[in-house]
Amino acid sequence: MDAPPAAPPETAATAVLVVDDDSLVRELLVRLLTAQGYRVAEADGTDAALALLDRDGEVPLVISDLHMPGRDGLELLREVRIRYPDTAMVMLTGDGDVATAVECLKIGARDYLSKPVQVQEVRARIDKALAERRLAIEMRELRDSYNRDLERQVHELSRKNQGMFLAQVQMAVTMLEAKDSYTRGHSHRVAEYAVATGRVMGLAPALLEQLRLGGELHDIGKIGTRDAVLHKPGPLDDEEFAEIRRHTLEGEAMLSLLRADNPEVLHIVRWHHERLDGTGFPDGLLANQIPMTARIVSVVDAFDAMTTNRAYRAQLVAEVAIGELQRCAGNQFDPAVVAAFRSTFPDPNALPSRV
Repeated sequence: MDAPPAAPPETAATAVLVVDDDSLVRELLVRLLTAQGYRVAEADGTDAALALLDRDGEVPLVISDLHMPGRDGLELLREVRIRYPDTAMVMLTGDGDVATAVECLKIGARDYLSKPVQVQEVRARIDKALAERRLAIEMRELRDSYNRDLERQVHELSRKNQGMFLAQVQMAVTMLEAKDSYTRGHSHRVAEYAVATGRVMGLAPALLEQLRLGGELHDIGKIGTRDAVLHKPGPLDDEEFAEIRRHTLEGEAMLSLLRADNPEVLHIVRWHHERLDGTGFPDGLLANQIPMTARIVSVVDAFDAMTTNRAYRAQLVAEVAIGELQRCAGNQFDPAVVAAFRSTFPDPNALPSRV
């Protein structure tokens, strides 16, 4: 027998499990592998091998006989492939088992050894199996690293694109309000009122940020609404009111790019005209079906509309507007939101909207 190498190809003490119901074959392989510097465990069958692996953890290499009483080597191979996919399997076969050995390779064995085993062949096949195992692990780690980098780059690009998109729609809101002296600054004030109210109600910081953005963009869908409808000094007819109602759905569609990262923004845009009694639009939601963020914006949006001049009516003083919110609490508005808004700004004459 040739002198053993100083260390096997995997590590200085690579663990190998030998599985065979023939004690003489196990003894031969254990002696041979130990002489080559491997740490060797042994089992006399599939069940014993799986129990050992479950107890001590996976090993880099399993050498298993194909034909054993009870569950055979094919069953062990299948179980090891499922439980320990990084473990390399080398099957021991008889002279007439070449076809079965090939089937083992298809299932996932790294190689096979023919009985009676030859020392040089054992070394060569083990070195090959362990080298292939190392390469497979390295390739997987490289692929995983590449995928993580790619995901990070895609995420960064998505955030960059989303930032550019947000800048564009916020500019669109500014331009929309700049055309109408009645609504100039409306979205900014709604956002400010909404965040202050949400903070009093204990909303988490991440939700407050979506509330702020939803407040700023809640009327973005009005970009598609005709100026003649937006600025009409008198009551709207049915067709004009239907056009106004569409701004909630059109705004949601415009902001679909934000859905994955900012779902509450889209909820606000779609549902800030819903009412607790189910008579709102566009979906006629009832009470708790309306997200809290949309209920908050509904209250502060109505307040700002009442306390600013509009084409169809003059502004109300803040105290009167507060009274109107309280009168409609329970039917149109969430009473808890109205109370939180009122406590947020106890002095109506010092509201941010007056700045």
